[in-house]
Amino acid sequence: MKLVILDRDGVINEDSLHYIKSPEELILIPGSVEAIARLTKTGHRVAVATNQSGVSRGYYNETQLAAIHDKIISAVHAVGGAIDFLTYCIHMPEANCACRKPKPGMLLTIANHFNCSLKEVPFIGDRVSDIIAAKAAGAMPLLVLSPMTDRVHLADYPEVPVFHSLAHCVDELLAAAR
Repeated sequence: MKLVILDRDGVINEDSLHYIKSPEELILIPGSVEAIARLTKTGHRVAVATNQSGVSRGYYNETQLAAIHDKIISAVHAVGGAIDFLTYCIHMPEANCACRKPKPGMLLTIANHFNCSLKEVPFIGDRVSDIIAAKAAGAMPLLVLSPMTDRVHLADYPEVPVFHSLAHCVDELLAAAR
């Protein structure tokens, strides 16, 4: 099985300092859903792991979060792709839970769901916390630059490939697989 794991905010959709609180606020990054469809069409399974502390902060509830995710899934489906599994963490950073990135809990949940090892599985994120989570789970970290990328601390990970968009990253992944 070929698996690719994606972060959500900053990778699939534009991130916001004010949180994405409704489907109406969701702005898909140009080319992101088409990139997911290209993965699907080449036999990859796609999973999403996303921190969503806005629920615990009271900015939106899990029903609204589900509606946001439904909009993403529908957009991907409309271009011939699929998101096979989506997991999220609603905890605040200070909760120190096992699932919130940079801890690997969500990635391990994905591995358990697909009954697979994460060795050589790409995890595409836009933050250093995504890199740390990928390494802790044994996955292969890849980074997409977004306005939320901490470029100062990114320098601590020179071995991690960096891309300008999910579309560019997927192009490179698929070219390398040929």
